[in-house]
Amino acid sequence: MLGAGYLEMDPSRELGKLLLIVGVVCLAAGALFFFGGKLPFRLGRLPGDIAYQGRNTSFYFPVVTCIILSVGLTLVFWIINFFRR
Repeated sequence: MLGAGYLEMDPSRELGKLLLIVGVVCLAAGALFFFGGKLPFRLGRLPGDIAYQGRNTSFYFPVVTCIILSVGLTLVFWIINFFRR
């Protein structure tokens, strides 16, 4: 008889979890690209991004975009780590 611990160590079950997570991430990325042009904001051109344009030079640093991407990726990796346990 197999114990309850066997299900946690099953490699095919772990692979199934990983494939589901990768699928959800790909679905979310695809939806962002597909509907991205219709959103009221554009990543890289958010309020709070620093843009300076002088006579002979220009400088652009997307501060808010970097923060939003950092938080989003942190959540994605946290969720992946949560399901890998």
